[in-house]
Amino acid sequence: MKLEQLPTPCYVIQEEKLLQNLQILQGVQQRTGCHILLAQKAFSAFALYPLIGQYLNGTTASGLYEARLGAEEMGGEVHIFSPAYQDSEFAEICRLCDHIIFNSCQQVRKFADMAKAAGVSIGLRVNPQCSTQEGHAIYDPCAPGSRLGVTVEQLDWEIISMLDGLHFHTLCEQNADALAITLAAVERHFGSWLPNLKWINFGGGHHITRDDYDIALLEQCITSVQQKYDVTVYLEPGEAVALNAGLLATTVLDTLQNGIEIAILDTSAACHMPDVLEMPYRPPLLHAAQPDEKPFTYRLAGPTCLAGDIIGDYSFDTPLQPGQRLYFADMAIYSMVKNNTFNGMALPTIALQQADGQCRIIRQFGYEDFKNRLS
Repeated sequence: MKLEQLPTPCYVIQEEKLLQNLQILQGVQQRTGCHILLAQKAFSAFALYPLIGQYLNGTTASGLYEARLGAEEMGGEVHIFSPAYQDSEFAEICRLCDHIIFNSCQQVRKFADMAKAAGVSIGLRVNPQCSTQEGHAIYDPCAPGSRLGVTVEQLDWEIISMLDGLHFHTLCEQNADALAITLAAVERHFGSWLPNLKWINFGGGHHITRDDYDIALLEQCITSVQQKYDVTVYLEPGEAVALNAGLLATTVLDTLQNGIEIAILDTSAACHMPDVLEMPYRPPLLHAAQPDEKPFTYRLAGPTCLAGDIIGDYSFDTPLQPGQRLYFADMAIYSMVKNNTFNGMALPTIALQQADGQCRIIRQFGYEDFKNRLS
């Protein structure tokens, strides 16, 4: 099946680009000896897990269901971090996971014995109180009043003696320079504890597969910590695994005019690419440009009743026509994992574009998928 033959809306995972990303990540592992895990919160297309598992060490989860998905569909190492664990789920989490990372000293005291009895390696998320982001505080785990991670004032030898490792996650779509700054803060606050531990987890937010990413600096950070403290370093990228490795195919349903030309698509920002509204950001669109750069500018909008279901303004070489196909880029990450059926919108089809350009449908969704989420 060719790309233009796929039904829309449709997420199209691009196998060739995914492989390029995986090879870059595998190279970092091979040169440094670190372990890299897929953060499933960004990309959970488990049909590709057997392929990903050939390159990475395993998966990391934010809760029981992701942990189960990683264990069942990829295998390898399964790590989990949650701001707090539920009593009713913890036994199964212990059965599924190799590493369990806690968010407070209180949770360590509550669950450590149970986890250790199950043979699980346990760690604690720390907050180095070092913000390197310039965006919204919603994405900054080091913002004042953050609920994520323990500050150095809360740690003592009693807690450290119960741990195998420390975890920090402070980055979001950032380069290795932000990691180097953060790592200096981690060492300043927590370095005295590290010789007593087995591992340290650098978390996610590393845009390792981006063209301008400083891989040499990343590897220097990893190697330095491993040699200095005799620990194993873990990384948990999500976006970097599937960065620029997916399209969202959509069809123009109608055009109208209200002070600006508007095109209604069969794809919704609110339902199919929620980060467009949540971050917010303007997703890249193939063969389009910024408003007014090309002769014909349109506001692209979704088909829901939400007035703000707006994807963005784009310009084109020719006027848009109903039935015309458009392709949004970098749509493998934070799309399938966050989509919803608000307004009864159908979930997009999921397809794979193979290295030879041919496509095959992995999953289609219908009315029952919408209905079964309700009661």
